[in-house]
Amino acid sequence: MGATYHQFCPVAKAMELLDERWTMLVVRELVAGSRHFNDLRRGLPRISPTLLSKRLQSLVAAGIVERRPGEREVQYVLTQAGQELAPIVAALGAWGVRWVGELGDRDLDPKLLLWDLHRNVDHDAVPTGRTVVQFRFPEVAPRKQDWWLVITPPDVDVCDVDPGHEVAVRVTADLRRMVLVWRGDVSWWDAMRAGDVALDGPEPLRRALPSWFRPTVFASVPRV
Repeated sequence: MGATYHQFCPVAKAMELLDERWTMLVVRELVAGSRHFNDLRRGLPRISPTLLSKRLQSLVAAGIVERRPGEREVQYVLTQAGQELAPIVAALGAWGVRWVGELGDRDLDPKLLLWDLHRNVDHDAVPTGRTVVQFRFPEVAPRKQDWWLVITPPDVDVCDVDPGHEVAVRVTADLRRMVLVWRGDVSWWDAMRAGDVALDGPEPLRRALPSWFRPTVFASVPRV
């Protein structure tokens, strides 16, 4: 548990549980649909396995998360108490979009961007069969420049090594601009017109690619 405020105020009592570092981000990942430890780690790449285990234990002990043993992997599922945090997570994100300033360079993580993209693929919009989208970020470190989404019904895999399949569309982008596109700060079309995002592939696939991804819940938040 976090700091003890010794106040009867329910805000203070809630924050005694939720204000520890990473706790609300673990809840965010669970709200977004992550169920397994490794999925949580991919959505929170900078947290250590030990600290993630500790935060999950705290959330289970508080009745916010239920731990369900499975045949292969343990599942972590939000209880009713945890599900009631979903609108709070959404409200925090919307407030952050409107009032928190410029993104720092260390906030720009291609691994996290691709993980977010992968769980927002609209399978109904993607061509049938296997569709591979390559993302290249030329300005980042060489080992983080190239990423692939391998989309097959009903799965999406994120690869940082060439999976060896034919690429349908290649996206070459400035990482910061691509993050802004994904957040909804800039449209795909404006980024492409500015030359910050380029799509290579057959014209019908290039035109369709933005529709393959459902926008984030924060894309529609009115900007200040």
